[in-house]
Amino acid sequence: MRRLGRAVRPRLRWPQRPARLRLPRTRPGQRRAVQALMLACVLALLPATWLFVSADGRLRTTADVPRTPVAMVFGAGLWNGEPSPYLAHRLDAAAELYHAGRIEVVLVTGDNSREEYDEPDAMRAYLTAHGVPDGRIVSDYAGFDTWDSCVRAKKIFGVDRAVLISQGFHIRRAVALCDAAGVTSYGVGVDDRHDVTWYYGAARELVAAGKAAWDAVFRPEPRFLGPREAGVSEALASDGAR
Repeated sequence: MRRLGRAVRPRLRWPQRPARLRLPRTRPGQRRAVQALMLACVLALLPATWLFVSADGRLRTTADVPRTPVAMVFGAGLWNGEPSPYLAHRLDAAAELYHAGRIEVVLVTGDNSREEYDEPDAMRAYLTAHGVPDGRIVSDYAGFDTWDSCVRAKKIFGVDRAVLISQGFHIRRAVALCDAAGVTSYGVGVDDRHDVTWYYGAARELVAAGKAAWDAVFRPEPRFLGPREAGVSEALASDGAR
């Protein structure tokens, strides 16, 4: 009877350990490593510092913001076709400013990149339900991000001065970018409960600050520019008032 040979066991290869980060052993090398780390931290914080300085002295409340013809409300998402709580708070502030006579026209700027998602129309419906006349609301359907909204406000709608309305963690970036786009602005940061969404938005701003600095320096064209629109000037000239 033929004997069966032993099966050869495959040799197991353990995954190699990742190389450990080794610090320089010499004192000069360690000093250079620490300096490089400090420089990286400084460079990472420069955009956020620029945003803070740019908006310094330009933040107000709904009670003390200077009278300005136009307010801009930035989109902040929809829930089942309705403004999210964060967006609703921005719109509440705009309605409050309108009824107090501090603004005359509200420019709602948001995302309408697909048929089933329409931030500007949802924002318009919310404002009209809160007593702002439809003729005093102008819609920007291509406000895909803060830079696009600011550039389009200037180039498409002819806005030179505006009150910007957003959450506190975003408002400095909005003021800095609109200033870079040629729109002199004051920012109203609305209060919100510091929940998970708020902390996420605040953390996200550290990353967004880098893009904002890039936009301000290189001034890219918006994703969609299009022809000039007279909506803001017509709304300001109309007497379809309060």
